[in-house]
Amino acid sequence: MGNATRDKDSQLNYLKNRLNMFLEVIDSMDPESTDVEDIDRLIDMLDDLEGKYETFKKDWEK
Repeated sequence: MGNATRDKDSQLNYLKNRLNMFLEVIDSMDPESTDVEDIDRLIDMLDDLEGKYETFKKDWEK
């Protein structure tokens, strides 16, 4: 993802953008053709998002 995101506003924007990307992926999925691997990728995306949130949250508590 490139440059480190240091300030709270940039971090929040990053999280919002990632969440919007996640929602776009869900919206684009066809329920009839979604398989276990697709669900696993969604879970991975959420895990990554949660990890970023936890990292940013530590910065916010300083």
